[in-house]
Amino acid sequence: MTLDDIIAKRVSRRTLLRGAAAGALAVSLKGRAAFARQDSASTLAFSEIEHGIDDNHHIARGYSAQVLLRWGDPIVKDAPAFDPAKQTASAQERQFGYNCDFIAFMPLPLGSGASDHGLLCVNHEYTDMALMFPEQRYTQELAAIEMAAHGHSVVEIKKAGGKWTPVTAGKCNRRITADTRIRISGPAAGHERLKTKADPSGREVRGTIANCAGGTTPWGTVLSGEENTPFYFGGQKLPARETANYKRLGTGDDLKFGWLKYHDRFNIDKEPLESNRFGWVVEIDPYDPRSTPVKRTALGRFRHEGAATVVNKDGRVVVYMGDDGIFEFIYKFVTATNFDPVRRAANMNLLDDGTLYAARFLDDGRLQWLPLVHGEGELTAANGFHDQGDVVIEARRAASLAGATPMDRPEDVEPDPVTGRVYAALTNNAARSFINTDAANPRSSNSGGHIIEMIPPGGAGRDADHAALDFTWDFFIIAGDPDEDRTLYGKSLSRNGWFACPDNVAFDAKGRIWIATDQGGWQSSFKTGDGLYAADVSGDGRAVTKFFYRVPVGAELCGPCFTPDSKTLFVAVQHPGEGSDFASPATRWPDFRENLPPRPSVVAITKNDGGDIGS
Repeated sequence: MTLDDIIAKRVSRRTLLRGAAAGALAVSLKGRAAFARQDSASTLAFSEIEHGIDDNHHIARGYSAQVLLRWGDPIVKDAPAFDPAKQTASAQERQFGYNCDFIAFMPLPLGSGASDHGLLCVNHEYTDMALMFPEQRYTQELAAIEMAAHGHSVVEIKKAGGKWTPVTAGKCNRRITADTRIRISGPAAGHERLKTKADPSGREVRGTIANCAGGTTPWGTVLSGEENTPFYFGGQKLPARETANYKRLGTGDDLKFGWLKYHDRFNIDKEPLESNRFGWVVEIDPYDPRSTPVKRTALGRFRHEGAATVVNKDGRVVVYMGDDGIFEFIYKFVTATNFDPVRRAANMNLLDDGTLYAARFLDDGRLQWLPLVHGEGELTAANGFHDQGDVVIEARRAASLAGATPMDRPEDVEPDPVTGRVYAALTNNAARSFINTDAANPRSSNSGGHIIEMIPPGGAGRDADHAALDFTWDFFIIAGDPDEDRTLYGKSLSRNGWFACPDNVAFDAKGRIWIATDQGGWQSSFKTGDGLYAADVSGDGRAVTKFFYRVPVGAELCGPCFTPDSKTLFVAVQHPGEGSDFASPATRWPDFRENLPPRPSVVAITKNDGGDIGS
């Protein structure tokens, strides 16, 4: 079946099931795009910006983009000012970390729903030595600075007079780094495969790394996903018991950091099981600075992109997750017991007990959630799974044996609070060939990526049954340049409305989708920088994406997050100038000062008239 056949079949089914007008969709064949001058169907009222690549950021007319927190900014009252020529690990532990990704706005006080005062919780995914340091000689102190720049920041912020300000004296402010004490819980806690010389109990680990996207819980905690953890571990000899496990995750294949030179725990030859203690979802209580973060192993070990939660109609909590690798899987976790809206403490271990599932997409539009439970199907001792700890440690292999569908780099997976539908951003997969395309991943050499819509039974919003084992699915967008590739968008797409490589997604109060892109090294190929696009998910404006905000050259746009009143949109601008170096950066955003390198930053976007974002 060709791509055209697959799309035609899905579009035909959508029309039949939903009564959608055939003219509401625009399926392009390569080189035959037809663009609208300006979309009139969309409910989004802003005028689009243009595609392009340069050294600055750009926002739709009528909006302001305030740089709120930059790498190195003090986040506690005794932190020193940032000085790129005199960096120390001690200073970085009290300053905003590098490469900001996921963002959560947590109102102050807890449960208040405030939109002008809260805690900004931000992941710091990785460091870039070439852009961070004037001295390019790798030393123990430089490694320590890198380790301190990883992890997570919690910063109190306030809005007054239309501007946001960090509160460095905030009592909840703190940094979580690659050295912070973290507890291990769930089915892999105390497991033989997590025990090390430093921690023979297998229940405590130092640090969290490669923190990419995440989520928040209904009880006011933050979930931080550890993604590319294999990049930090090297060695010559894989342990026999872990050889298949490490190869499946890529551990030891592509070392990108030199920490093992100074810290044996990152050397597989000296500490063979340390790598198993990374690749989890970490739960952080931002409201209690003395609390110990927890790695929740029941949610599985893989390259976590995000962890979006929803309270199901029966009271259980469902967590949606993507595994950011080519031919990897989409997962969900369903808690065994219900969320308690009255007693916060009763929910603090809710994510330790439940069922992990992986998704199988069928050609006829059905979606099956396959349980990854020890003793069921192929997940038995005969295949190396002796208990549930083995299953979650090797979640990727378990999902393969269960029959999950290999996808085109599943990144963010987010439920729409208005419709109840769930959207999975599949960033790209240039390695997929024609012979292994399938109904849910229909393009070979998929450089543009796509977004799949997963539809739980039961109805819209709170009536949706996210715990159900049988969903349906559909395409929302097949991305890329319609002039250059086969794509699927809403019909009245403008010439600047198309995008490539969807990564993070978020929803505003009206249930409209906001899509952040990460083209990586393909910015020049697509002839535009990364940024933020928005679209309706239903009606005549369905999948008619509009370009709202563009980031500087080399950067990706991450972590879109709305305040409860929809009047501020926080975004993370990660790795501006990537591919250049400290001496000659491709941009000096956001400071544009000769003595300062480019600095990853959080930006607060507001409407100049004080209205809702997108209105």
